[in-house]
Amino acid sequence: MRVTFFGGYDPAYPRNAVIRKGLRLNGVDVRECRAASKFKFWARYPLLLSRWRRLPDFLFVPEFCQKDVPLAAFMGLLTARPVIFDPLAARYETKIVDWKWKPSDSPAAWWNGRIDKAAFAAAGLVLADTEAHKSYYCETYGLKRDKVEVLPLGYDDGLFKPRDWRADAAAGRSGGSFEVLFYGSFLPLHGADAIIGAARILAVQDPSIRFKLVGSGRTLAEVRGAAANAALANVEFIGWMPARELPDVIGAADICLGIFGRTEKAGRVVPHKIFQSMGMGKPVITARTPAAEEFFEHEKNIYFCDGPLAGSLARAVLALKRNAALRNGIARRGYELVTENYSPRAIGRRLLEISAKHFGSGRRS
Repeated sequence: MRVTFFGGYDPAYPRNAVIRKGLRLNGVDVRECRAASKFKFWARYPLLLSRWRRLPDFLFVPEFCQKDVPLAAFMGLLTARPVIFDPLAARYETKIVDWKWKPSDSPAAWWNGRIDKAAFAAAGLVLADTEAHKSYYCETYGLKRDKVEVLPLGYDDGLFKPRDWRADAAAGRSGGSFEVLFYGSFLPLHGADAIIGAARILAVQDPSIRFKLVGSGRTLAEVRGAAANAALANVEFIGWMPARELPDVIGAADICLGIFGRTEKAGRVVPHKIFQSMGMGKPVITARTPAAEEFFEHEKNIYFCDGPLAGSLARAVLALKRNAALRNGIARRGYELVTENYSPRAIGRRLLEISAKHFGSGRRS
């Protein structure tokens, strides 16, 4: 089988990188027809057409490439090849609902909604990362449920894999500190303000617990300001770092954090960081959401926070610090779960099952 990844996507982005790797591990010939996302779509189209090569069995348009789906659909129509679109998130959902970039009744909101609707309509099949996201796409854009299939995010098990946990945890520590790690792009759905709230509580209750926040993004300035105003000595900010360096930071942590946002989108997603941290054998704390409950069970392979999230997160960190058996058990079972079900090979196999279900298997004529 031959698959062509098509559009102005970032080849290093974890979602499409995991899927490409997974398909190759399952014996698929993966080709790429790509133009840099920095180009506007009207400039990308000629580049994509000029880079079109051998016919695939299907075209795959990766995350955030809504504007490239119509061209992919046109090429698919000319060659009788189906198009699978993996949006990861709708433009309207991200920019208007989550970021609140423009009012919901603004021209920009209408335009982003139209772009989403056109992309979903043009694709032969739409992927969602969770059942909650699938329901959102179907209800918001009028898609039939059999046009949308769930393909979880997964993680790169070649990069995020267990190390000598006890040695990592002790590296660079002083005074017997206990490290809690968050990393990400500080989106509103991440709820990093709740992490600062928990740090404020624990600064009094247990000063040995330290929070490390890695990355940069929309809410970072606000979060840093809150930490500075509270004069929190137990919070450390580290800027953005490339993915290849993240395992070193994860390996040194005692607990890794998921998301704690209160936005609608936060309830529909399970971010890469949860799968990646579990893949390194780390216990994960995250807010209880409909999406997270699709994959994980409280105190079995994850620890969920409920109610006011700053206080709930503080209690969760203390509970796991004080109960090593619970902490290690969650870490072990989380690792077993993701290695079995969410590795690249497993994700690639699931996508092949989905494509066979919708389009048949084997090479198309």
